[in-house]
Amino acid sequence: MLEKIQHIVVLMLENRSFDHMLGLLYAETKNTSPSTGQPFEGLAGHETNPDASGRAVPVFPINPKQPYAYFMPGADPGEGYAAANDQLFGSTTAPTPPAATNSGFVTDFAYTLGWQQREGWKILPGTTAASILGVFPPAMLPVLSGLARGYAVCDHWFASVPTETMPNRAFACAATSQGRVDDKTHSFTVPSIFGQLSKSKVSWAVYGYDAPPLTRQNFPDTVSAPDANFGLFTDFQKAAAAGKLAAFTFLEPSWSATGNSQHPNYDVALGEQLIHDVYYAVRNGPGWNETLLIVTYDEHGGCYDHVAPPTNAVPPDATPGENGFDFKRFGLRVPAVLVSPLIAAGTVFRVGGPVPLDHTSILKTVETRWKVHPLTARDAAAPDVGAVLTLAVPRTDDPLHGVVVPISGESPFSKNEPPSHLEQIHAELVARLPVPDHGGGPQQPMPTLKTSADAHRYIIERTAAWKAAKARTR
Repeated sequence: MLEKIQHIVVLMLENRSFDHMLGLLYAETKNTSPSTGQPFEGLAGHETNPDASGRAVPVFPINPKQPYAYFMPGADPGEGYAAANDQLFGSTTAPTPPAATNSGFVTDFAYTLGWQQREGWKILPGTTAASILGVFPPAMLPVLSGLARGYAVCDHWFASVPTETMPNRAFACAATSQGRVDDKTHSFTVPSIFGQLSKSKVSWAVYGYDAPPLTRQNFPDTVSAPDANFGLFTDFQKAAAAGKLAAFTFLEPSWSATGNSQHPNYDVALGEQLIHDVYYAVRNGPGWNETLLIVTYDEHGGCYDHVAPPTNAVPPDATPGENGFDFKRFGLRVPAVLVSPLIAAGTVFRVGGPVPLDHTSILKTVETRWKVHPLTARDAAAPDVGAVLTLAVPRTDDPLHGVVVPISGESPFSKNEPPSHLEQIHAELVARLPVPDHGGGPQQPMPTLKTSADAHRYIIERTAAWKAAKARTR
């Protein structure tokens, strides 16, 4: 059935775990899909984590009427390699063998709140260590939950690495992070799926939301790719409406504190609007019946999940891992929803083999569909998602018909916030681009960027100057 797909569209959001976003999806039917009868590994409702005194803190549904409900857990949890270890094992160093209990979320969040308070990070009123066990009920996320119920939800999709954003996004695009388990190296020197597709003469595109895409600066073959392969979200919408989507499309959210990435503690409701807009862009276009949309998240971001990650990951290459990490452990579960009119409603999709779905399953699906060689041993071993396509005749119903996108209310953030972590990374990357000054002298260093608005403007202007300089030398 995968051969019927002409367009694969991926929206990768930020830093939310499976339980945090979808753990209660089928709670009312005792974790069984009522449409298919398939079991669903969601929350039973009795899960707990100990606090520093050993008291059991229960998982709880977020109350939509509480202040800043859509900004839960109210602060930015620990999300790096050491923090993930602490959440899984109760220690920043993983034990041998790595038997995870997933019981360190409350204590790790307490530690994180302590240093963030000392350093002046934004912690919203009412935030406590117990806030990390808050999970969204489906009614608060009608778009994500509606698509998960209306098409397919993957309840065993894991981040590729038990750590933060850039290594996981590298795995999603190149099936390796070259040994990195932190965000300190922002660009990589390996081929990506985009370069592989170009070699096979298969079309692709990467879209940023309201700024040039960060992904363009991550790999040599994206930096050197034609400008026509990149655009903004409005360009994606136009391409979808005109029936001109590329074979493979990769979408980024906006990275600012007022943006729609859903990075904690930003506005989850804005991300719901983005998912809604992506869905209707492809659904209302002429290519809908031949499109597979994948909505997922790069990593768990320190948010609670009760399932221990598998320990049978295939190392991508022979590169030594930072902190002694051997790349044989996956990261925690993240939300993953598969959308296509060729998918039966209420599907709970997981694969039956020994290797679970992870971000390199995106690559494997693209490689399988267009007969592209794998990039590393990790995507070579990964399962694809083609088996989710079971319907011979495309559906015509719309699971989101009548759904109202939620609105969070007044935001505690403004454009005057400091640049977000990913805005800072993006700015540092474009600062490296070869752009001579107006007099032909050496390029200027990156200026001090005090606000998110400063970073956004610099990224746009610097990228435009780089493109103009390239055009002059052709």
